[in-house]
Amino acid sequence: MSTSALRQDRRRWPLVVVLLLIAFNAWGGGYYGLSGAAGVPTTWLEGTPFQSYFWPSLILLLVVGGTTAGAALSVARGQPQAFWWSTLAAVVLLGWIATQLAMIGYVSWLQPAMVVAALLIAGFTAWLARSRSR
Repeated sequence: MSTSALRQDRRRWPLVVVLLLIAFNAWGGGYYGLSGAAGVPTTWLEGTPFQSYFWPSLILLLVVGGTTAGAALSVARGQPQAFWWSTLAAVVLLGWIATQLAMIGYVSWLQPAMVVAALLIAGFTAWLARSRSR
């Protein structure tokens, strides 16, 4: 499938939606953390390299949010690098959750939800890549 065919392929929109949901979630979480993370116990940070939620929130906002937003934009535009970006977004999201689980353990239903979201991103990306190669 050519780049112009990808632009016309409506099957890319579920991937765009999932990527945008994750981007907005990451931006919201990052903003919340940078604003002080009211109600989130700082005891969760014990045993981690962080004394506050500033750095994890900044990483969430910029790296996770930025990667997923960039991937969404690339897929929506039907750009050739869209598959690379969306694969990267899935890897970054899985890495974020794996690191979070290793550092603070299971604390929220959002953790497994984000694993599912990363798997959806990877699945939709593979599905589009397969259809593109035909």
